[in-house]
Amino acid sequence: MNRRQLLLASTALLATARQAAAQTWPTRPLRLVVPFAAGAGILDIMARIVGQHLGEATGQQVVVDNRPGAGGNVGADIVVKAAPDGYTMLMGNTAALVAPYLVAHMNFDPLVDLVPVTQVNSAPLMLVVHPSLPVTSVKEFIAYAKEKKGALNYGSGGVGATPFLAVELFKSMAGFDAVHVPYKGGAPALADLMAGQISFMIENVPGTLPYVKDGKLRALAITSAHRLPLVPDLPTMQEAGVAGYEMVGWNGIFLPKNTPADIVSKLNAVLAKLLNSDAVKKQMAALGAEPVGNPQPEFATFVKSESVRWGKIIRENGIKPE
Repeated sequence: MNRRQLLLASTALLATARQAAAQTWPTRPLRLVVPFAAGAGILDIMARIVGQHLGEATGQQVVVDNRPGAGGNVGADIVVKAAPDGYTMLMGNTAALVAPYLVAHMNFDPLVDLVPVTQVNSAPLMLVVHPSLPVTSVKEFIAYAKEKKGALNYGSGGVGATPFLAVELFKSMAGFDAVHVPYKGGAPALADLMAGQISFMIENVPGTLPYVKDGKLRALAITSAHRLPLVPDLPTMQEAGVAGYEMVGWNGIFLPKNTPADIVSKLNAVLAKLLNSDAVKKQMAALGAEPVGNPQPEFATFVKSESVRWGKIIRENGIKPE
């Protein structure tokens, strides 16, 4: 057998092996990487919901692996470098897509090195302040922030994280300034907000609402275009006077590039089924979120459009890496 024949034979064997692996997948535990800290962050909450139901659906354990750092890029890089066999997944969001606009030297290109599988959910965020701030509305907050001339500070899971982008958009549209304090996730940032170390946040509803109900935080508005049934008396940012403001967070599942298409398709089908189950719908509704579970091509198109959208916003608002 000559060299060309050997190459053809090895290629055929590899293709056969990949096909067999895709047909039997999964046969061992799955790893779901969360690129932010465990706790109140919605990325972590959604990962644990998905992990529970995915484990039941596949008969395999799903290990949720929190790998915070660099605004989500540490965890994303781990998945990019993982074997493309369907056993290492990323629970990602906008942070992964905007990294190329905010990080000077990226180790990977999220649009090239990650395969979008399906969108897990969509969910609005909530503007919350420490109770010591003498404001009870968005208009009062904006006036107070302008009076303080950049003295207020806010926390987020890092540059590029959805809460960071939500505040930067708010600052730009309302015309005030504030200092960003990055954390490794929403939970530690919320802890410092309640302790009075930072002034305000725009954070996910599941993480903030319990503290609002306990009086540890004061809610001023919701970021979606429509009010949230969980907090029907809370106005939207648009109703509160920030015309045109809308920010809805999302989370989705990604795999490393070169993952066999059959595995991507199989995972998408399993996730779509479980995300549209009554049990998951009920869990997410209690958190102010909506499950999605869309087809892979639809999610891939959405991911590209989100990258373009936020790249434009980042450039227009002069948002720089920190």
